[in-house]
Amino acid sequence: MAGMSTFKPDRSLLNPKFEGYKLDLIAQEDAVVRFNLEHKPTQSTASGRSPLSFQEVQSRITHNHLVIAGEGRRGLYIDAEHKVIVLDLAEDRQEPSFRVVYELPRVINSPDVDSVHHEYPSASFLDPNVAFVADGQGALYVLGIPENGLANLLGCYELTDPSSTSPSTSIPFRIHNSAKTSQSYAAVLLSSRHYHDAGADSSATSSRRVAGKTLSEFDVWAAQLTLPFTKTQNDVGGLDIIWRRRGEDVPIFATYDDSRNCYLLIGSSTYRSVSAPVAPSYEPSPDEVAPIPRLDENLNVGAALPLKPPPYSWTQTSDSVTVAFPLPATTPKSHIKVSFSQRTLTVHVQGTPSADSANLPHYSLKQLWDGIQPSSSFWTWDREGGHSFGLLTLHLDKQNENTRWMQVFTTSASGDDVEVPETLDPSELYAIRESLEKYTAALRDGEDASGLGLGRGVPALAQGEMDEEVDSSIGRAAFFTWVGEEGGTPAWASHPDSPFNLLSVDLPGSGFDTSLVVKNGIDGTLFSLGAATIKDSPATWTHSATYSALAFVLASKRDTRFTYHVSSNAVLAFENGAQDRGGNVYLYRGTRANQLWAKQSVLKVGDGAAGSLLGVGAVKNPQGKHTLVCLCENELVVMYDIV
Repeated sequence: MAGMSTFKPDRSLLNPKFEGYKLDLIAQEDAVVRFNLEHKPTQSTASGRSPLSFQEVQSRITHNHLVIAGEGRRGLYIDAEHKVIVLDLAEDRQEPSFRVVYELPRVINSPDVDSVHHEYPSASFLDPNVAFVADGQGALYVLGIPENGLANLLGCYELTDPSSTSPSTSIPFRIHNSAKTSQSYAAVLLSSRHYHDAGADSSATSSRRVAGKTLSEFDVWAAQLTLPFTKTQNDVGGLDIIWRRRGEDVPIFATYDDSRNCYLLIGSSTYRSVSAPVAPSYEPSPDEVAPIPRLDENLNVGAALPLKPPPYSWTQTSDSVTVAFPLPATTPKSHIKVSFSQRTLTVHVQGTPSADSANLPHYSLKQLWDGIQPSSSFWTWDREGGHSFGLLTLHLDKQNENTRWMQVFTTSASGDDVEVPETLDPSELYAIRESLEKYTAALRDGEDASGLGLGRGVPALAQGEMDEEVDSSIGRAAFFTWVGEEGGTPAWASHPDSPFNLLSVDLPGSGFDTSLVVKNGIDGTLFSLGAATIKDSPATWTHSATYSALAFVLASKRDTRFTYHVSSNAVLAFENGAQDRGGNVYLYRGTRANQLWAKQSVLKVGDGAAGSLLGVGAVKNPQGKHTLVCLCENELVVMYDIV
């Protein structure tokens, strides 16, 4: 599943020759340094009396407790006592400095009113000296962070819903992103679970019924604050909300695109305007519901015609491609004309196909996927046995050995070509004959309307190992929602794209550009968001690199908590880890076209005593290398110069 109108792969950056990953050892003792934490973070949180929704549980699992400033070598987290801890990393591998710069007030609610779920504390740097911090209970603090000493409180705000029956009740929220939208204003993107009535029981009011199912809803808020900040008293003010959107999940990623003056939200649902009507759910009509067959019941009577098998079947080895066409067994060999050139194929078969058989192949100078050796290529015609169909088999000798063909023919400009998946096992080629005979039989008597196919289309790397159910679940189905500065939808984004499968987002602190790794078959394709030349330019995503077989290798990871990438250098999959064992980080390097192997490295994040991994980020050294910072429950783990 991919939004192909948005993500168009560059064929020259795909790598059909790729075979796999080889281990590239990195000395653990040289790269990894651990520092004990005096102020420990936690992933436990006080919550309401009603159970968390699936979306909230998933959001908490993937919540990054470590915040990295976009510039400099500064990070921030909130510990179990609600103390704001700033850490500054030295460039010479010395121990980071830890400072308690502020302590968030603890709000204690009585059980009678504690009916909404609190969020994890969260934060975002506007710049290295100003941070927005949320306590997870509805309050936002603006902190000025000096080089030394305590932070200055520059403002305190709470998020409320004026349309609620309890307009004075604070709404717990988390911070996703902050940015300077001009010299005079800053914007903070927040999300919260939507409660129709903040004073009522959340299990009955924070969801809606769709097609008989209960769906939780979540709001995304854009709050605007005036710059520059000046030191204020401890008075709490209301946030200035410039727009509000609603969807069915917590955003996976949110940012501000200053070249277009737009906000980008990525989530497993789109985010509509709160005033917009909810799209009606689709209810199938009775004649659209497929019945479940009972014992000895035939549901094929009067059913639609079966699907016709593909026009040919094919398979390949490292040095050859075999293509098989089904022809009526009565076809004389003199009616078959086949000729080869280095890049084209011509196949003409004389005769008139019957109404219940396949069309006779007719290809004139058809462009092949890659070059062949015409002198050593040949064809055979097999019509022996009691079959009504024979096989015209072409044996094509590859010009470039070890180049894996994605298909037999290149796609024509008209786009009317039929894509035929590769048959993995050459012994399955005989099935094209039986499949056509079953197809013609089904047309005659209405039986066996299964429309048997002939290929299972999996690259050689996955042969014998691919679990389609597991591999299809890798990544998260995601949608784009573009929001203008005032909350409207830009004209160029009025037609939503189809969903895509998101594998990875940028590692926090690794750069300022926005890029995504999107699932493309078993590969991960890196797409970068281009800057707009004029403000109303549509968003353009450019395929800049490929992580070959990334989806396939990620499918083997069962304890992954975070998956991030650093440009085209590496994708990093972080295991959660546990109290009695340490989690690992797996690094998969990018590949170039025609590169057979790529490097994979493994480093241990936890050492058994570090606890679960709670957050990750990166800072740059003067040489441009990235230092990974991993926040665990008991330790700060720093990895030097690995990406």
